[in-house]
Amino acid sequence: MLSTKFAPLLRSTTSAVRSMATDAAHRPPLDLYGLNARYANATYIAASKSASLEKVEGELLAIKATAESNKSFASFLENPLISRETKTKQVESLFKGKTTPVTLNLMTTLAGNARLSSIGGITTNYIQLMKARRNEVEATIISSEPLGKAQLSAVSEAMKTQFVEGAKVVLTTKVDPSILGGLQIQIGDKFLDLSVGSRIEEVSRTAV
Repeated sequence: MLSTKFAPLLRSTTSAVRSMATDAAHRPPLDLYGLNARYANATYIAASKSASLEKVEGELLAIKATAESNKSFASFLENPLISRETKTKQVESLFKGKTTPVTLNLMTTLAGNARLSSIGGITTNYIQLMKARRNEVEATIISSEPLGKAQLSAVSEAMKTQFVEGAKVVLTTKVDPSILGGLQIQIGDKFLDLSVGSRIEEVSRTAV
């Protein structure tokens, strides 16, 4: 049996270990840097602790979409002539009871710090964290004309070697006639240009 004089130390150590384990469980899955990332990271941690990660994701996407489509809302977010206090009160009026406490706290904090115009960038960073959490990898195939099912399937199969095992691929296709033929493939931050246009440019440079 442990001496009673060590009991407080043992309890303190156990509590600290549990706290570290809890913090690790809610840590963002990516290391993002910059001011927008700081807000996104803090929001992710708060949403994780309140089991509202997906809910907050949907709310932030809706706010960003509204800012992009509603000129009045966008003007409100960006207007530097509206005082921080007024913006905070208006944000509370707009979102209180309609969003999670996490999203409300983010928006009021941004209003108080005169950074509401950064919500688009913060949302982009938050989505990056969520995609990493879901082990999603974005891939874009650009072709000069729409690909048929068989062609798309063949390209997708060939791309599998570029993904880590277990990755969930979110595939997007785009059509760009200017590449003339062939394909351009974007996988995360990797870009592979197999287009006819790029080959013509290469030949032209060689011939000069």
